[in-house]
Amino acid sequence: MSEQPFSLRRIAVKVYSPSLLYGLGLGAVTPIIALSALERGADLATAALIVTLVGVGSLISNVPAAMLTTKIGERLSMVVASGWAALGMGLGILPSNLAVFSVGVTMIGMAGAVFNLARQSYLAEAVPLEFRARAMSTLGGVMRIGVFIGPFAATLAMKWLGIAGAFWVAMAAMAIAAVVCLRIPDLESRAAVEVGQTRSGGSMVSIAKDQWRILLGIGLGVVCISAVRATRQVVLPLWGENIGLDAATISLIYGVSGAIDMLIFYPAGKVMDKRGRVWVAVPCMAVMAVALFLLPLTHSVPTMMAVAMLLGFGNGIGSGIVMTLGADYSPISGRAKFLGLWRLMSDTGAMAGPVVLAAFVAVATLGTGAVAVGAVSLTGAGIFAYFIPRTYRKRMGAP
Repeated sequence: MSEQPFSLRRIAVKVYSPSLLYGLGLGAVTPIIALSALERGADLATAALIVTLVGVGSLISNVPAAMLTTKIGERLSMVVASGWAALGMGLGILPSNLAVFSVGVTMIGMAGAVFNLARQSYLAEAVPLEFRARAMSTLGGVMRIGVFIGPFAATLAMKWLGIAGAFWVAMAAMAIAAVVCLRIPDLESRAAVEVGQTRSGGSMVSIAKDQWRILLGIGLGVVCISAVRATRQVVLPLWGENIGLDAATISLIYGVSGAIDMLIFYPAGKVMDKRGRVWVAVPCMAVMAVALFLLPLTHSVPTMMAVAMLLGFGNGIGSGIVMTLGADYSPISGRAKFLGLWRLMSDTGAMAGPVVLAAFVAVATLGTGAVAVGAVSLTGAGIFAYFIPRTYRKRMGAP
């Protein structure tokens, strides 16, 4: 009997629906974490610090996430992560003190590290190479759709339940995601491993030593793109306020940028599959660099809207690029551990980007900070342009 050809549509509901639900839950609570902290007695500085605990939780959990995924598998890891996130949301619902709430926020970040690594590892093994970029970009796009829907669902719930309504929505989404993950089929490759092969691939240190050229080459490009992506979420609202726009207008500009970002993920994945990763990685970084260089020149709603749309387009065409490159360069033996190191670099960039912006704002101006982050983006484009063509074909076994 001939094997049925692979189809993304056939696996879409089971594989992508947990990510949609997870993104919805994350989107529901992200805008109100600071407000919840203020309700519990935090001042503005402390509230801002508590928001960063999501990133801290993810950063410190990447290595444990890799170990857990290697031990129990991708499917069960996603179940555990969704359940852990639901517990974290539950701490947000309780009328607790600031310390307990901070633990809940950190738990959300920890769960994200496990969930994101496990879903990436699952797709890397489940999807053939010729469909990989489309699968990964669709995964990133579905997650963004969930994050986009989340605040609207939270707004409806908060009309009846107050600020805790957002956490109720998120907890329900995470709980449903855990149930859906239970129905995802186990990977066939895992059954083969149980016969006698090994997926562990040695220790994290040995994998880092074996893959150091990739981690210090393309990995630095990943640090750059993650730094720019994290910073764009901060610099747009700050620049809008800097030129005197009201909160509603800033929100509209940010929303339009996010909508463009969200809508172009599949074409980007198709280009990566048909033409190669470099055809998306370099333009993504170059376009965001141009947008950040232009941002300090905007002083009105139309000009800032145009630059925000360009920034959203640049980020959108790179949907899934970090996950795709991670899957491409990950060894079959020890894949989860390599992806743990990959995500550690990505999260390091995401944490460092806003810090770079803040440092330039402190010593110069916000416009200077935007240009500096644009330079980081241009550097990332150069790294990708240099390393990807020299390593990708060799890694994939092409002549």
